[in-house]
Amino acid sequence: MKAISRLRQTITLLLTVAAVAAVAAAHAQTPWQPQRHVELIVPSAAGGGLDRTARAVQRLWLENKLVAAASAVVNKAGGAGAISYTYLSQFTGDAHYVSISSPTLLTNHILGTARLTHSDFTPLAQLSSEYLMLLVRAESPLRSARDLIERLRKDPAAFSIAIGSVPGGSNHIGVARVAKAAGIDVRKLKTVVFKSGTESMLALLGGHIDLSANAPEQTLKHIESGKLRALAIGAPRRLPGPLAAIPTWKEAGLDVVTDTWRGIVAPKSLSTAQIAYWDGVFGKLVQSRAWREEIEKHYWLDTYLDSAASRQFLASDYLTLKAALTDLGLVR
Repeated sequence: MKAISRLRQTITLLLTVAAVAAVAAAHAQTPWQPQRHVELIVPSAAGGGLDRTARAVQRLWLENKLVAAASAVVNKAGGAGAISYTYLSQFTGDAHYVSISSPTLLTNHILGTARLTHSDFTPLAQLSSEYLMLLVRAESPLRSARDLIERLRKDPAAFSIAIGSVPGGSNHIGVARVAKAAGIDVRKLKTVVFKSGTESMLALLGGHIDLSANAPEQTLKHIESGKLRALAIGAPRRLPGPLAAIPTWKEAGLDVVTDTWRGIVAPKSLSTAQIAYWDGVFGKLVQSRAWREEIEKHYWLDTYLDSAASRQFLASDYLTLKAALTDLGLVR
């Protein structure tokens, strides 16, 4: 009888353990979804490239019923993104807050102007890239990218080059990477900083500078009007449509890609279920016809990566950008 009693106790214990394990497993496998309002944060003011990306994403969330909650775009400009990322970092483990990201998430940390970087967040996706073009006026004696490379090899300061709004920004890095690939001393380049891409365009059109590094959307109308020529674009291959005639740096003999990417990050310490939810959302978003139309409208390229691949990409790009900024003498 004692043996039977002990057997019953053992069976009862095993059943209890199995039941607890089953409940835990079921809980672990329960899909997560938003339970309240979702914020899509933009680390810039309304109207720029980051803002356009965010508003396109949020619109497609609504139109395609991708996010199971109300949502809104929230602009938090200032400190080259520092204010926005500091705000996002306050919501550890909360997947109701996500933010558009760009190379400044990495470069600000590399330059020592921000304490937060990619490792302080949960990467959710890489969405698209906008590729840098180097432009001249139509009457410029520079007829091709090879012409420019040969002239700069002889004299790195031969031409004034507009690099956008800040030293160490994406445009500056893009120009530096091209020069480095061509064997040119990047610290001897004659670069000029303007307050915005629009100002640099006006300076180029007015003949106040020789070249300008800009994105296609800013400059295409001037190319089509015949006022400007693009010597090369930093895409991995020729882009379609009205950009198809513009050669890549690779065609000029330089194995270099220069872009400004757009991604999505969330607060640190998201759960596996939360990450899986957002992987599903963005995986569906980039497959939609509306997203492809958005990509084409702004002359972006779809460079989608899921959360796991985004984490690897950001770690790798951090090293790439740090090397470029070191070459420029900007790393402290």
